Amino acid sequence: MNKVTSNNNPLICDIQSGWCETSEETSDKTSHKQIQSTEKVIKIIYFTDPICSSCWGIEPQLRKLKLEYGKDILIDYRMGGLLPNWSYNSGGIGKPSDVAHHWDEVSLHYDMPIDGDVWLQDPLASSFPPSIAFKAAQMQDNEKALLFLREIREMVFLQKKNIAKWEHITIAAKKVGLNIEQFESDIEYRAKKLFEEDLKLGKELGVRGFPTLFFLDDSGNKEIVYSTKPYALLEAAILKLNPTITKSEYRKNWETLFSAYHSLTAKEFTELSGTPRAESENFLNELSDIGTLDKLTTKNGALWKLNDK
Repeated sequence: MNKVTSNNNPLICDIQSGWCETSEETSDKTSHKQIQSTEKVIKIIYFTDPICSSCWGIEPQLRKLKLEYGKDILIDYRMGGLLPNWSYNSGGIGKPSDVAHHWDEVSLHYDMPIDGDVWLQDPLASSFPPSIAFKAAQMQDNEKALLFLREIREMVFLQKKNIAKWEHITIAAKKVGLNIEQFESDIEYRAKKLFEEDLKLGKELGVRGFPTLFFLDDSGNKEIVYSTKPYALLEAAILKLNPTITKSEYRKNWETLFSAYHSLTAKEFTELSGTPRAESENFLNELSDIGTLDKLTTKNGALWKLNDK
């Protein structure tokens, strides 16, 4: 596959490096005061964006990291502001439809289902509205906020929904159990300020693309992982900061995995269960054939969910 370069275009991710680069110049100074740790052994500051395709590509690794090291790590999700608007033309991208083919390429590279046709059928004007919505969700409940983020990502990557629209944001918020009245109020006021603080912190820390993960211990030591990297590199960052941390064992059967994460792609199931990729897809298809799982099929792969009936 040919390398796709970003040319500082926020929606063109370098497929080989796993990097979605922003168009703004930032400093490269990381202060311990800026990213204080917590009672957890390791804090991870994760800069991402709801429409970052490379961030969707790292989901399998992050989900495994939470299962194996969740007792010792805290992941602090920060929004990076990938697409402010369309007032630019660089890297061959000047309008939403230019992104469609690129997303299809990214999907094949990461083996994660992405349908780029959203940019042809109902393109987003900006990633700021869903980012602010995520900050509003965080204000209510962090766990529900993470479910909300997953929900809107599935909407945009698989269902071709324009998640900058309030109608889709509301559906996702209701589905994960957020208080809609409070949610709407926070979006209009306090969540915008929190989003602006995320953008400010990103600039101060020198974040210039997504995903970017800062691993930090209580002594101020840090490791930084840029772009979509294999699981071993994420694990290595933790163990370099604290070699005494031991991973937790978890049951790798489908019931346990779908209890922890209510939706999984074949790549995610492979990463979490250790099942070979081809066997994973066949197994998940068998469960959907008998009605145990619901399958959402796209032109570039599928997603399986527990059947709620």
